Amino acid sequence: MTMVLQINVLGELQLLRDGRELVLPRSKKTRALLAYLAVTNRRQRRDHLCEMFWNVPDDPRASLRWSLTKLRELVNKDRDQPTLTADPGSVSIDADNIDVDVFHVAHITEKHVAALTISELQTLASKFRGRFIEGLDLPRCPAFETWRMFHADALDRARSLLLQELVDRLSSEPEHAEIYAHALLSLNQTCYPGVSPSSRLRPTRGGAQRQTSISVRQPTTDELRPLQQVRYCKGRDGVQIAFGISGQGPPVLRAAHWISHLQYEWESPVWRHWIDSLSRENTLIRYDERGNGLSDWNASDLCFEAMVSDLETVADANSLTRFSLLGLSQSCAVSVAYAVRHPDRVARLILFGGYAKGWRKRGDSHEVATHEAMTTLIREGWGKDNSAFRQLFTEAFIPGASREQMAWFNDLQRKSASPINASRLHSSFGDMDVSEQLGKVNVPTLVLHARDDAAVPYEQGKALARGIPGARFVDLNSANHILLKDEPAFAEFLAEVRLFISGA
Repeated sequence: MTMVLQINVLGELQLLRDGRELVLPRSKKTRALLAYLAVTNRRQRRDHLCEMFWNVPDDPRASLRWSLTKLRELVNKDRDQPTLTADPGSVSIDADNIDVDVFHVAHITEKHVAALTISELQTLASKFRGRFIEGLDLPRCPAFETWRMFHADALDRARSLLLQELVDRLSSEPEHAEIYAHALLSLNQTCYPGVSPSSRLRPTRGGAQRQTSISVRQPTTDELRPLQQVRYCKGRDGVQIAFGISGQGPPVLRAAHWISHLQYEWESPVWRHWIDSLSRENTLIRYDERGNGLSDWNASDLCFEAMVSDLETVADANSLTRFSLLGLSQSCAVSVAYAVRHPDRVARLILFGGYAKGWRKRGDSHEVATHEAMTTLIREGWGKDNSAFRQLFTEAFIPGASREQMAWFNDLQRKSASPINASRLHSSFGDMDVSEQLGKVNVPTLVLHARDDAAVPYEQGKALARGIPGARFVDLNSANHILLKDEPAFAEFLAEVRLFISGA
């Protein structure tokens, strides 16, 4: 008789066989590994798993082998069809042999929810016992934490859709709607007053009447803020690229830059005003660079051509025929290459804080030596708990930031990419060179650069503008590579960009 194996991640991690709960290993990382393999549902390289869970000076491969041994004892009861398989290079869990609760709710959308019956809604809502793998946080494993928190937030939103629909459908039966309304409020997200605080009196079975009252607070500004949609597409080599969509209006596609994370940027005091402002009158599409943020960290190719190809993939995935293209920092070079290849699709090209030649190509021996040393330091110091090293980057990118903003940016660096990926990307940026392509740009172009930018020399921005026929250059009075909300330079940047996009 086939034994049914079930893995529940919508709440505390559970492993059940034929309905009986099994005792999980005490090791938190071993349990996290089980959840990760089950939810990702694809073969994972051992190197990637070691880096995600055991990137320490000990023996990561030995730690991984130990955890796999413990998991095999639990899940591989059928020797002819083992659920957990491993070879010298990779590990996987066969999803055909297990039932993972998250797969029942992972793709819930507003349209999907509206088509379900009340019984179906109740069945799906009952699968949530809490937040995604609740209590299984690993603060010293930033890659895992990024993955965990993204899924937790996405599943919270899916659960909210289910609960809101149930509250709306059962509004005439407050005694049934009340439990879903309270569950909805407890998520501490957008307030959904599905049942009025002063519900009507309804007769009980014995003929008496009772008052159903649900206390509903007023939604805050944050809660009224529209949610971004996060979706995925695959690059030409199969690497998954995450992109976010927010706002309404003519499309603006922001090419991916270094140190990006769709979810953390959305919530941050450094990038939030950029996203909100550019989404106010336009549909803003952002994506994470391969090896960064919510995109696939397990990417072997991080070269310039792969970056241009990913930009093409995201544009195609969103069916963009004509759009404004925004390049920031090193993605200015990527945007230039795209505009030369697809002049019919780029309505406006906006380049901020960028360059045509990477640091190796500029011919400055002192700059090359400095960046080579930084590449080594990134590889060795990026992922450490001590933020002193990352503070060097923060002060170069946003010297005018507050303590809160600097602390957030320090944290973003570690959560956006692994030390290896961050160093590989930094190295690849040095080899970028689109200087010969500048004269071929045949679309309206606006170039902006902060006058005292310490991350990318001001002269590099001017060189971009000089090389592109008809480009307009705007000098911004700031020292920040990422313009901050309250500085006049950001207001000027926004005004210039809005006028330019509108065609004025």
